[in-house]
Amino acid sequence: MTTPSFELGQDHLDLKAWVHDFAAEVIRPAASEWDEREEFPWPVLEEAAKIGLYSIDFFATQSFDETGLGIPIAMEEIFWGDAGIGLSIVGTALAAAGVSSNGTPEQVGEWVPQMFGSPGDLKLAAFCSSEPDAGSDVGAMRTRATYDEATDEWVLNGTKTWATNGGLADIHVVTAVVDPELRTRGQASFIVPPGTKGLSQGQKFHKHGIRASHTAEVVLEQVRVPGRCLLGGKEKLDARLARAREGGASGGKNASMATFERTRPAVGAQAIGIARAAYEVALDYAKTREQFGKPIIENQAIAFMLADMATSIEASRLLVWRAAWLAANGKPFDQAEGSMSKLFAGETAVKVTERAMQILGGNGFTREYPVERMARDAKIYTIFEGTSEIQRLVIARAISGAPIR
Repeated sequence: MTTPSFELGQDHLDLKAWVHDFAAEVIRPAASEWDEREEFPWPVLEEAAKIGLYSIDFFATQSFDETGLGIPIAMEEIFWGDAGIGLSIVGTALAAAGVSSNGTPEQVGEWVPQMFGSPGDLKLAAFCSSEPDAGSDVGAMRTRATYDEATDEWVLNGTKTWATNGGLADIHVVTAVVDPELRTRGQASFIVPPGTKGLSQGQKFHKHGIRASHTAEVVLEQVRVPGRCLLGGKEKLDARLARAREGGASGGKNASMATFERTRPAVGAQAIGIARAAYEVALDYAKTREQFGKPIIENQAIAFMLADMATSIEASRLLVWRAAWLAANGKPFDQAEGSMSKLFAGETAVKVTERAMQILGGNGFTREYPVERMARDAKIYTIFEGTSEIQRLVIARAISGAPIR
């Protein structure tokens, strides 16, 4: 009988140390500058590419990890360094996950390598799902894709918003409606190749946090893409739509939801990295900061806050690792474990960073200390890739079986 173990193997320990060193030596020293500039940190991405951290090989290797822990471990360490720069490094991976989740093996082989490029010739990709009037409500999506049988092309029209790397990317993965009457079951995803006419960047957003990460609208006006750019292929789409029209099972998950479901544990790991970073700053500060003749950590009010912070971080990590293991081993999320991990870790990041600011007092509210930036960065984790309210809805439906709205 195999004895369960929570001890990481040497491969995972080596991975953790490798990524941590890069985060400590390259990401952290650059974090404040790129947050202030609110620009994409190309020099940092170049350094990540040089060591193989920003590469298809890295993400492919971790995706074959049977424990599922490679990606969460790496994400936690990268985002321990900085969330804005971290999203710049891993933003392409969301689009790659979209292709991997919904594409054919041939499409994965053709397009995913082009999303990363190589040192000296970096490429980016963007996953475009949200819209101005359709964020959490994917059924309200208005971007349309119409098939032109004469040319075997799909014509895309619409506006996407909140797209990481949007407009800046070389390759965009766009979710669009192909049959409005079927709502979420009538959607599909498309690859928009580099240089395609009609795609442009709209408004670039100036954000509360994660400011080094490029976030913008993507405008699609009569964008024509070859038929082979429909993820999964037209035969599979036609069969799925036919089943949906007959009132049966759609034969597959919504394209956007399939991508988010795959990435939620990784997003939870990002939140853990932010929370852990803030906790470590607060712990060190509490040990050295003296008030009334003693270190403030000797006060129960401070010590208990730190105890709660540490406990929540550990609980978040266990939820994320379990969800990642389930996904890697093809196990179903019967109780919406992916959503649980993202929900708990995201809310933990917000609470921990706010408490870290409280422990630092006035210093925590200044940019002289990094917890102010960490608190701004943490908030997005209760909003993007499914708000906390949407995660609770998903969990409630899973545990009850009821059509909760």
